[in-house]
Amino acid sequence: MPHPEGVSNDEFRAALSRLAAGVVLVTAHEEALSADGPGGQDAGMTATAFLSVSLDPPLVLVSVRNGSRMDDLLDEQPLWGVSLLTESQRHIAGRFAMKGRISDRLLFEDIPYRRGEVSGAPLVGGALAVLECRTEQRVVAGDHTLVIGRVLTAELPSVEGGPLTYFQGKYRTLGRG
Repeated sequence: MPHPEGVSNDEFRAALSRLAAGVVLVTAHEEALSADGPGGQDAGMTATAFLSVSLDPPLVLVSVRNGSRMDDLLDEQPLWGVSLLTESQRHIAGRFAMKGRISDRLLFEDIPYRRGEVSGAPLVGGALAVLECRTEQRVVAGDHTLVIGRVLTAELPSVEGGPLTYFQGKYRTLGRG
């Protein structure tokens, strides 16, 4: 069904599926509610709507679905991490993109990661790059919120392999040329 301006959801989705995008895992750590209660929890979300915004200051943007676990968490927790996934980490991207998935605690169970020193967020081992960010601004845009974060740390833990990309509804790798 077309929107008042004419384009339907299906037309929009089909057109934008032709835009190749890098794949990242956005993560954050939710602190424990009380000192004597259970420990905090980690959360993660696969994202393809992630981009560099500014060099000075260093800013990035990620788009999160309104009302999602990650949207709620990033509204409360200003510190978060980003792992730029390699072509060999497709299983991680798929795991954190599943609808109706199991708990985040179980999703992280067998993935090698370390905690960011600044954010406390899980940063995936073997990623092409890992960033730690602090939310600077949140902009509601339709059914998503654009979270703009200042990059506090940037590391290049891996030089092996190429980036994982997303094109026409599938995870892909870059051809070597």
